[in-house]
Amino acid sequence: MAQKVVFLMYHELEQSGTPLCRMEPGYRRYVVSAPEFEAQMRWLKTAGIRATDVTKALAFPEQPTVALTFDDGCASDLLIAAPVLHDLGFRATFYITVGWLDSVGFLSSSQVRELSDFGFDIGCHSMTHPHLSEVAEDSLRHEMLDSKHKLEDLVGRPVMHFSCPGGRYNRRVQAAARQFGYRTVSTSYPCSNSPCSDPYELGRVVIMRNATLHTFQTICRNERLWRLQAVETVRGAAKRILGNTSYDHLRAVLLGGQSDHEGTSH
Repeated sequence: MAQKVVFLMYHELEQSGTPLCRMEPGYRRYVVSAPEFEAQMRWLKTAGIRATDVTKALAFPEQPTVALTFDDGCASDLLIAAPVLHDLGFRATFYITVGWLDSVGFLSSSQVRELSDFGFDIGCHSMTHPHLSEVAEDSLRHEMLDSKHKLEDLVGRPVMHFSCPGGRYNRRVQAAARQFGYRTVSTSYPCSNSPCSDPYELGRVVIMRNATLHTFQTICRNERLWRLQAVETVRGAAKRILGNTSYDHLRAVLLGGQSDHEGTSH
């Protein structure tokens, strides 16, 4: 019988002594330390849970499985995540923000090719990381199609999976993804996925900084996600009432930092 699969969402991983891409609280809360990440991956291996990429997860194997996804294209994808995953025989999908390539703290073009050559799946996270639900039609094409073409030219293979910056999307974004040849769209709604799930509205659960191993285990076992969903429902209502920009600025003030849409993924 096919299993429901939880898609895990990571961002930058932190190595002691290495500066992060950004330092404000709103960004750091999505950064997982290298030791925490390795402990989480080794628990998956010990627990007999397969960790794989989006393509293989959508086969919904009988073996307990999670999908590993990374947003933004931080240098830590190659320098920290890839060696751990390779050592454990795990796979992952790395969603790249194309316009950030070759910037300080992010992957270089050659490093993206290296990730792909290692056998990891390369997905797209837009060109410049805007709220796609708000951009004009020509900008949407630039963000979703031009970025796809650049990545495909870079890695020499099709780029089939897209993740929404900031988790912001609408029916227009989903329709554009189909038109531009993507097979899936991943969101930030914290639910598991099943064969009945819409591939253009896949849920993912973000792994936060300092999440306990018990919390991580609960998420991977698809337990008590309703709590995260309740929080997301309230957050979604606030976004609709305030609008994306006002919501992000209010959130930044409360967290003591910069607005999410200026860099972070969730």
